[in-house]
Order: sequence, then structure tokens, then C-alpha cells
Amino acid sequence: MKIISLIQQLLLLLTSLFISTVAVHAQSTPKSTGYAPVNGLKMYYEVYGEGKPIILLHGSYMTIGLNWSQLMPELSKSHKVIAVEMQGHGHTADIDRAPSYKALADDVAGVLKHLKIDSADVLGYSLGGTVAYQFAIDYPKMVNKLIIISSVYKYKGWQQEVLDILKTMSPEFLDATPLKTEYERTSPKPGNWRAFLTKFIEFDKKDFDLGEEKIRNIKKPVLIINGDNDGVDKEHIFKSYKLVGGSVFADMTGVPPSRLAIVPATSHVTLMMETQKLWAIIQPFIDNVAPLSLQ
Repeated sequence: MKIISLIQQLLLLLTSLFISTVAVHAQSTPKSTGYAPVNGLKMYYEVYGEGKPIILLHGSYMTIGLNWSQLMPELSKSHKVIAVEMQGHGHTADIDRAPSYKALADDVAGVLKHLKIDSADVLGYSLGGTVAYQFAIDYPKMVNKLIIISSVYKYKGWQQEVLDILKTMSPEFLDATPLKTEYERTSPKPGNWRAFLTKFIEFDKKDFDLGEEKIRNIKKPVLIINGDNDGVDKEHIFKSYKLVGGSVFADMTGVPPSRLAIVPATSHVTLMMETQKLWAIIQPFIDNVAPLSLQ
């Protein structure tokens, strides 16, 4: 019963997120949209703004609008923003391929190559954060900076409560949610909702570990952002930050290129509603300046 209650609470938060984002995205006009032919997919993307490129990777079951509509207007004021919808999500139809972080990272590389972008900053949330880690491992020359929001590089980086929910998750839990509404609105195959869910719920239940040494070998600056109550184990957060060169005595060694931010009083879902706080953390990192609070 406790897990059912937690799932119901999560669904209420998702509804709040949908209400706060759908109107904003409806008012946004991308500079261009398209479908990149990559690895058997027709992968949907939207492009906003001008400047240094940054690619956005969404969370599980989400779309560009649900995940990024609040943050994109800020990012696109000074950067070229490429937002994608990964395999089976949003406008990108599913294909007969089992999802894997490596395959999803290969798809991201394919989109950037299709757009003739040699390298970009990479920002990923939740599922997209793990894909971003995999992308940095497999395509280091294509990454300028890496931004990981509320995500993990291994399955057991989530708190046990999250793992318990993942183990009991089934498609019907998400039927009466904005996720289904958006899927049916955007998908080229709206009748495939249950098949899509079944495939990716099973993917979310699989144990994985991208490898500590591979994370340690990411040589580009990494910004890790978490909510203080977002379901990611705090030991995992600090281990991740240490692996990418953080957690030093900066008075003696200097401040490292990688950064860590913990946003107070936020969950996994509500963290993405904190647009101004996120922007205040992300903007100084991608623009190579000190955080506003330290200026």
C-alpha cells in the first residue's frame, strides 16, 4: 500500500508539471524541426536560438514539451538548443529494437552528425542523464560540457524506495497521466502506448552500471544537479562528483572545472519546475563564469 501511495503522489506531481509546461511549449516557436534518419529511427528534433550548441535529452516517457518547455526559453537566448525525442518517445516512433543506453547514445550522435554539429554541450535529465553519461563515454570528442540532472550512472545509484517502485511499476499506473495525453497527441503511432510503456518499463527495471573508471575518464567539465530529496542516493551523488574531479580542498588546489549543486526542498519531478534556480546554476557553467552567488 505504501508503494501505491507513493505512485499516486508521483502522478499528482506529473499532472502539476503538465499544467505548468504545456501552455509554455505551445507558445514556443522552434527555428526548425525535423526527423534525423539514425540507426533505423526517424528521430525527431527541434532547434531554438543561435550560439554555442547544447543538446537536451529528456527523461523516461517524456517529450520535449513536458521536460524542457520552461528551461528552453532561457537557454535559447544565448545558445543554439537542440531538443530531441528519443526512441519511442513523442514524435519519434518506436522500432523493433530493445532499448539500451549505448543505442540511445548512438542515436544522439547520429542527430548531431545529421545537423553537422561536431560537438555540443549535453544536458540530460533522469533517463537522459544516464544517456548523456554514455554519450560522453562513447563520443568524448563530441562533448564540450556535460550537465546531469537528477540521474545516475548505475542502477543502484537510486535510493531503495525508487528501486522498489521501479520493480512494481506496470503500464496501467501511467494510463491516467499527462504522459499518456502527450504520447497520444505527439506519437505517429498513438495506439502503441501500452506496447511502448511495457518495453521501457522493463528497460527501467534492468540493473546496469556504466563503470566507475569510465566515468572517471570523462575529461570534460561536468555539472551535476540534484534535488535534496530527488531519489538519487546521496553517496552516489558525491561519488559521481569525485569521479569527475570534484570534492577537493579548493583553497589549496583551486576550484575544479566540474561543479555540484543540490537544490533544496525539491523532488525528482519538482526539480524541473525550478526554472530560475536551474538557470542560475546552468548558465554560469556553460558560459565559463563563476556562479552568481559567488560573484
